[in-house]
Formats: sequence, C-alpha cells, structure tokens
Amino acid sequence: MPLYQAIVLAMVQGLTEFLPVSSTAHLTLFPWLLGWQDPGLTFDVALHAGTLFAVLLYFWRTWVEMIFAAAGIGGSCNPASESRRLFWYLIIGTIPAGLVGFKFERAAEETLRQPMIVGAALILVAFFMWAAERASRRDETLGQVTLLDSIIVGVSQAVAVIPGVSRSGITMSTGLFRRMTRETAARFSFLLSTPIIAGAALKKGMEIRHEGLPPEMRLPFVVGIAVSGVVGYAVIAWLIRYLERRTFKPFIVYRLALGVIVLGLGWLAHH
Repeated sequence: MPLYQAIVLAMVQGLTEFLPVSSTAHLTLFPWLLGWQDPGLTFDVALHAGTLFAVLLYFWRTWVEMIFAAAGIGGSCNPASESRRLFWYLIIGTIPAGLVGFKFERAAEETLRQPMIVGAALILVAFFMWAAERASRRDETLGQVTLLDSIIVGVSQAVAVIPGVSRSGITMSTGLFRRMTRETAARFSFLLSTPIIAGAALKKGMEIRHEGLPPEMRLPFVVGIAVSGVVGYAVIAWLIRYLERRTFKPFIVYRLALGVIVLGLGWLAHH
C-alpha cells in the first residue's frame, strides 16, 4: 500500500468513525471511486486500533472512574454510584451489537457492501436523524441515563452492522428519541462504541496473528494507527462542543446528498 493511500484512508476513518456519516460507507467508497485496491484486513486492524486509542484517550478519566466504582473503589457517594450504574449500563448496552457483530459481521462485509445498500442506508438514517431532532425533548443528562435507555440505544447500535447506517448516527439519534441532550447522546454513543471498537480490533487482530505483519505493511500500519487516532480524537472533541449549541442538520443534509450520489453511481455501474 502506498503511504499516501494509508494516510488518506486513516484520515477518512478518523473523521467518519465518530461523525454520524458512516465510516464503512466512506471506506468502501473511497477505494472504489479512486480505483485503489482493497486495503485488506491488516490495514483494517490499524484503523480500528487508531480510533480505539482516540476514544479511550478522550474518555480515559470517565472509564477509570467507572471501573473503580464498579470494583467498589470510591465508596457509595453519589458520583461513584452514578459511575457504577453507567458502567453496567454500557456493558448491557454493548451485548446486542456484540452478538450481531459476531454472527453477521463477515456476511455484512462480503454481501452488503454494495452501492445500492450503502446509499439507501445513508438516506434512511438521515430521515431517522431528522425525526429524532424534531421529536426529542433533550432534557436528560449522562447521569440520568436509565437501563432502558442503554438497552434501546444498544439495540440500535447493532443495526450499524449494515454499511451506510453509521454507529454514531443511529445511536445518537436513538439517544435523542430517549430524551437525551445532544451532548449526552454523543457522549453515551462514544462510550458505548468503545467495547465494540475494541472487540472488532481484537477479533481482526487475532485473524492475522498467524500470518504476521508483512514487512511492506509495517510503515502503513503504524501510520494508519497514528493518523486515525489523532484525527479521531480531534473529531470527538469538536463534535461534543459543536452539539452543545447546534443541531445534526448539516450531517442530515450531507447524508442525503451522499446517498443520492451513491445510488446514482450504483445505478450507472449496472447500466
């Protein structure tokens, strides 16, 4: 893999993993439109590892507090109690996506990465995001998230196995339907995604462990981790600040436009 391709794809991953626009759609479309070879499983591990480092680094304090509270370190004060509850809610909320990913991820990667499916998913979830914006009361903070919230948002995360859906897009929108503020929905979405991203990186890493890392992929691999990590961290920080005051409208418009373009390109490719 040429180094410039590794940099471009890592930037695309870092930008789109956390923005509600579907990283899978963009990582499928970029090589397809530019005529590049499929980057393959090895580089996919690097991209997942980079975005995992980004979300862990940004929320490290929250994770430490939750793990300590879940282990009984920190007493029974209200902040510790909230952290303990949130930790178990995230664990429970991760189960649906974990089961669906384990069962259907390979099938989704091999059969669903088609322009017509990606384009349709981009458009349908854009309308879902629009409906969430209109319906939400947006008055629930992270400390007020309930078990039912975590289960419903967790089930929605499982739908993101379909290319074009966007994990962050569908979970944040579902959070709005559950009365979360936009900032709370974003934070809960990113925290909920951490175990799934970690699981995906571990699973793919185990698949290539016997073959080892080819010498020609070592530099692209390291660059992919570093670039996707730095860009991903910046995107998380920016999006949370952005959603404190603004809406999902630009992302809705972008998804609709991209979905129409993808459907058009898919139609032309078959005619």
